[in-house]
Amino acid sequence: MIGAEKHAWIGLGGNLGEARATIEEAVRALERLPSLKVEAVSGLYRTSPVDASGPDYVNAVARIGTTLSPMEVLRLLQAVENDFGRIRPVGVHHAPRTLDLDLLHYEDAASSTPELTIPHPRMNERLFVLCPLAEIEPQWICPGGEPIEARIAHIRRIDPTQKICRMED
Repeated sequence: MIGAEKHAWIGLGGNLGEARATIEEAVRALERLPSLKVEAVSGLYRTSPVDASGPDYVNAVARIGTTLSPMEVLRLLQAVENDFGRIRPVGVHHAPRTLDLDLLHYEDAASSTPELTIPHPRMNERLFVLCPLAEIEPQWICPGGEPIEARIAHIRRIDPTQKICRMED
């Protein structure tokens, strides 16, 4: 890679088809991209849908190294989603999906455009992001300055509808 490498964190999720196998294969697809270096991947978590209906999700978080810009990373993630049959129904948010790859955080970058908002605006509210992220980044400080374990405890207190459990390897 040419240029200064940056770190980014990717949320992986899916709840259609063989979601566990899809997430595992998506990680391998990311590893094959020459412009990304997968540095760490959490275990897999089974989670209840948040603000949606449908079957439970399988989620994970990965840390990557890259010299690409945040927008270039987003475009690569969307291409991988498309390769896995991702369909985005017009006007439907939180629809069940084969694969969802979210750019959660990109080192020191911030963006607030219709196409990309980083840090991800709801990452502090979702156990399906925070729990796998805490596994690979136990010292993480959430946007807003709160340690990740304190944030997880807070979400568990205020929103008992969010169910999450680590899947066996």
